Amino acid sequence: MDRRIAGFHQDEEGFWVAELQCGHNQHVRHRPPMVIRHWVNHKKGRQERLGTFLVCKACESSGDKSQETSPPFSQSPE
Repeated sequence: MDRRIAGFHQDEEGFWVAELQCGHNQHVRHRPPMVIRHWVNHKKGRQERLGTFLVCKACESSGDKSQETSPPFSQSPE
């Protein structure tokens, strides 16, 4: 589920972690060739990502829909 990035901090190993609006944290590593995130290595890049969306794997696995980014679609009968 998409959640806004509210901030960043570094873990005990020095890897960057995104702090999501839902309260969960998620690593945002730059580890080519599997994960390309040049922006995470620079303060300006991280600042530009504040407020953007990242899939929260913890919310997805728990089925937490309390902070949906948009209301569920419902089609009115005609």
